Amino acid sequence: MKQSLCIVRLPLLALVAVAACTNLDPRYERPAAPVPATYPNGPAYNVSSDANGRRVPDIGWREFLRDERLVRLVDVALANNRDLRVAALNVGAAQSQYRVQRAALAPSVSASAERSATRNPLSTVPTTDSWSTGLDATWVLDLFGRLQSQSRAALEQYFATAYARNAVQVLLVAQVADQYLTVLAADEQLVVTRATLAAAQASYDIVKLQFDTGTANELTLRLAQSTVEQAQVNIAALTRARAQAENALVLVLGQPVPVDLPPVVPLSAQAIVADIPAGLPSALLERRPDILEAEAQLRSQNASIGAARAAFFPTIDLTVSVGTASPALSGLFGAGSAAWTFVPTLTQPIFQGGALRSSLDLATVRKDIAIAQYEKAIQTAFREVADGLAGRGTYDEQLAAQQRYTATQRRRLELAQFRYRNGVDTYLNVLTAQTDLNNAELALVAARLNRLTNLVDLYRALGGGWTASAELEAPNRSDS
Repeated sequence: MKQSLCIVRLPLLALVAVAACTNLDPRYERPAAPVPATYPNGPAYNVSSDANGRRVPDIGWREFLRDERLVRLVDVALANNRDLRVAALNVGAAQSQYRVQRAALAPSVSASAERSATRNPLSTVPTTDSWSTGLDATWVLDLFGRLQSQSRAALEQYFATAYARNAVQVLLVAQVADQYLTVLAADEQLVVTRATLAAAQASYDIVKLQFDTGTANELTLRLAQSTVEQAQVNIAALTRARAQAENALVLVLGQPVPVDLPPVVPLSAQAIVADIPAGLPSALLERRPDILEAEAQLRSQNASIGAARAAFFPTIDLTVSVGTASPALSGLFGAGSAAWTFVPTLTQPIFQGGALRSSLDLATVRKDIAIAQYEKAIQTAFREVADGLAGRGTYDEQLAAQQRYTATQRRRLELAQFRYRNGVDTYLNVLTAQTDLNNAELALVAARLNRLTNLVDLYRALGGGWTASAELEAPNRSDS
């Protein structure tokens, strides 16, 4: 028995050595980024670089947002948002799937105990019994790397889900910030419109008194009345928009808005980090979780091609059973009851109706799809960053101009009211000036909102927002 096992051992060791180094995966090469080497330049991109030269992922979202009320809301969302929770569970599921696939590389060992009875009336002993017990081991010898390729594909799927989870968190931080700022903007626009309504109501009361005493005509009265009614229409619309914005915020938070939040900071005082370093487009490949996810998917499909190639070659299964056997239970562990079997099985595919070739073609097509998706992810990221940079280069100037325009409209209304009270001008000019000032003040709030949300979206587009502080490090492939 020992001699037989020794005879088999050397060929087995040789086969194991061959299996350990066989790899039929195509050589992986990262596709060239289908975007320019630099971001666009021109009047819209007149921005300065970051003085500290830090990478965006090194700026934690707590440092970036700064508003204590907003930071608290982000904390709530990270703990309760269902999309993020599902993404985290997907990571766990992919990790378990990888472990299942990796287990196929190791032998499977099981214990067995068996009793069989046979009756043959033509035999001198009509009934015979057989008892056996032992350990059974089966090992698929992965000579051509099929199982290893499948294991690598599952590992890359695990990485992809981990990157997807980070991408969900990046998006979640941005969504909370955007919705929170939208709620603040709606509140400020309501304040503006209510002030307009109060002023319009006061003017209407004066005109109504003049009309009742015969010193103002009906046209002037109706103009004053229309200003009041238009302000009421705007208040109803803004109240609805504010409620819907808060509902959207509640959805991303995953729970109602807490009541014990820090004080509100108005849009004009929001201290969001404005000088965000842009870097180069190539840096997005290492920063953006969605791009890393797309590349992991590509690597997985690349490994699947190796598994499809290996399916054309023979498979070798080694089955070993070691135990005892006896015709009687009492002699099962007695002297001379030892038994063993060694069954190597080689299977070579010959004809499967083209299934193997079709599987390889399918794996190749899926890799081509993954390449296109990876390139599209890069192009989308490039566009988002370019749009964000264009916003950062223009919103400050637009906001300053909007502030000057609003101040001009406020002075115009004062002059129109003065001229009307002194009988120099008609009430129509007062109405027009009041409407233009209201629109200018609403536009000023919208400009502040757009500037802040653009900074948030640019921060996300550059790959920031998945860490809470600069001290946290990104998980990397070597940690797996």
